[in-house]
Amino acid sequence: MKSKERPYMPPAAHHAADDKHVMDYVRVLYRRRWIAIPVFLVIFVIGAVNALRQIPIYQGRAQMLIEKDTPNVATLDQMFQTQDGWMNDEFYQTQYRILQSRSLAKRTIDAMKLWDAPRLGNGPEPKATLSVMGLFWQGVNGTIALASAPFKSAEEATPAPVEKAAAAEPKPAGETPAQSARIDEFLGGLSVVPVRNSRIVEIRYNSSDPVFAADAANALAKAYIQQSLELRFNTSKEAADWLSDRLADQRKAVETSESALQAFREKNGAVAAADGASNIVIARLTDLNAALTKAKTDRINKESLYNQLKSAEGTGAIDSLPVVLSNDFIQKLRSDLSDLQRQQAQLAERYGPRHAEMIKIRTAVESADAKLRLEVTKVTESVKNEYQAAVAQEQSLQAALDSQKGEALSMNRKGIEASVLQRELESNRQIYESLLQRTKDADISSERKSTNVRIVDEAVTPRGPISPNVQRDLTVSFGLSLLFAVGLAFLFEQLDNRIKTPTELKATVGVPFLGMIPTISKVKGSNDPLVSEDVPANFAEAFKSIRTNVLFSTAEEGMRSIVVTSAGPGEGKSVVSSNVAAALAQTGQRVLLVDADMRRPRIHEIFDGPQEPGLSNVLVGGMKPTEVIRRAKIAGLWILPAGHIPPNPAELLGSRKFLEFMMALETHFDWVVIDTPPVLVVADSSIVANQASGVVFVASADKTPRAAAKAAVVQLEAANAKVIGTVLNRVDLVRNPYYYQSYYRKEYARYYVKQS
Repeated sequence: MKSKERPYMPPAAHHAADDKHVMDYVRVLYRRRWIAIPVFLVIFVIGAVNALRQIPIYQGRAQMLIEKDTPNVATLDQMFQTQDGWMNDEFYQTQYRILQSRSLAKRTIDAMKLWDAPRLGNGPEPKATLSVMGLFWQGVNGTIALASAPFKSAEEATPAPVEKAAAAEPKPAGETPAQSARIDEFLGGLSVVPVRNSRIVEIRYNSSDPVFAADAANALAKAYIQQSLELRFNTSKEAADWLSDRLADQRKAVETSESALQAFREKNGAVAAADGASNIVIARLTDLNAALTKAKTDRINKESLYNQLKSAEGTGAIDSLPVVLSNDFIQKLRSDLSDLQRQQAQLAERYGPRHAEMIKIRTAVESADAKLRLEVTKVTESVKNEYQAAVAQEQSLQAALDSQKGEALSMNRKGIEASVLQRELESNRQIYESLLQRTKDADISSERKSTNVRIVDEAVTPRGPISPNVQRDLTVSFGLSLLFAVGLAFLFEQLDNRIKTPTELKATVGVPFLGMIPTISKVKGSNDPLVSEDVPANFAEAFKSIRTNVLFSTAEEGMRSIVVTSAGPGEGKSVVSSNVAAALAQTGQRVLLVDADMRRPRIHEIFDGPQEPGLSNVLVGGMKPTEVIRRAKIAGLWILPAGHIPPNPAELLGSRKFLEFMMALETHFDWVVIDTPPVLVVADSSIVANQASGVVFVASADKTPRAAAKAAVVQLEAANAKVIGTVLNRVDLVRNPYYYQSYYRKEYARYYVKQS
């Protein structure tokens, strides 16, 4: 029954998903137009109403020049630092904050006498505006209030201390609630804007009254200048008073230092000439240090030679030492000894040991050897004596150096004490002179009434408002409304996980696409539409296309069986299986339509026949196939209904009886179309699909979730079923014609031939 050949793939199914095109996004917008258009209109209308209802706002601008305090005669370094670093200096940032301070605003309100004014600027009351977010949050707050109403009664009985503290928020010191509100209202229209690459600052004030906007900007600039003058005067006066107190203290410190230095000099009179003596002592220390270093080096060298001699005496290798080898006399004695020893060896060959010549030469050899050893001993003693002399010389120089250091330290100690007293006196004098000069400068500054701030341009009454800009606001409202509506449309499209197009179906399940079936209304006198009845031409042509793809998808010999199933119930699999069977029968082949859905059978209703007897009666052994299979009204088509609903449909379909029944049909039919239950609901479809030649998977447009379709196909493949293709059922071409434009167009209908 089951073929191992590769199924035919129609050209439209070569790719699981087509590349995205701009028209795909247009189709999404068209599909979600009933969401996007109302949202766009609501937001745009709200924005347009707000733009048209806004009151005109005028802006007064006053320009001020703010310079840093610099000395009248500055050095070159100060000039360059002033030019390069003024823009990034915190001085200007501080001035900007002062211009927006509450104290300056209060001074300005006092000068303009605005405390009793009903509204600043005497402009019209602002009109109420609509806000989508405002409406949204009002709804949220109302919902929260209703939900928390039952709990408020208990909370009101015992209010928390934190809530009381929060309700009694302290006001700035020195301000009444009315003054605080008026200052906040005044600061609400103020803005300070520095002009880039300059020391000029713009004071901008926005108001519904153009005259008040200009007056407020000018008044704030004048109040800032007056405040700067007062601050400069108060600062200079406080600095002068403080410097006067410090100057008196410093004068006493200078007098105390002078008295201490004079007393020390009187007690140590020789210290005045200590500079020359100090130089002599330092020179002696330098000479002794050099001599000691040289003596240490000489002692180390002689100690090394002495240690070599001591080591050589123990090993008998003293003759090989450099000090011995470098002695010419020792080398001469060693040469003479060698000559005598050679003569002794020659005479020994001719005479015996008691011969007079041998006795003579032996005596000469012993005498030469004794002289050699004596000279070596003298050299050793000489090295030892030189080492001891070097040690004594080093110790003598070290003692002299230590003595000289003590003398130098004693002399320098008094010089250091005198230097400390002298430096303390000089330091106190310098501080005193500096304080004296700063006191004079502070006195001059406190008498000078100048400022580093001046008005460059006073604010004039503006000729026209700066807002609202109706054209700009409408454009922005249109853009934001369009953007929000489009975003909302794509958001709904992204959240919608239902399969809508053949492209999505192919991309989800990854199997060939056989065709899509348009949705139509039921024909009168029939429960469901059949291709053999009076149905729209596009409906009949859709099943003919599916029939063609099914014929090419299986090429095995003998009877071919296909299972028609879906992921879930209500997706139209029974209608698809009935029409596929009818379409196959119209080609002149013998087709059997089997209703294997023995849980909720539908085939007998579609063909308006009885449910029993049927497949279940055959499988339980109660009836023969010839007794339950009956001919349909369509030529070449036979129907096998489900029969009596058994308690164990899965066991019946998986039994050997069902397999033998299917094999018995090979001699009677060319095609067997089996309608089975949904895959994800029960296991019946997977059992039957394992024995069939192929499986046709049905998905309902705008109903079948992608995850369900994918899971169903995976489950069929796990059952070793061969899914030959998918069918997208109930495609609404009337409601969404543009969405399916790439698959079906209205002008295609003229090529259909109406069935008679």
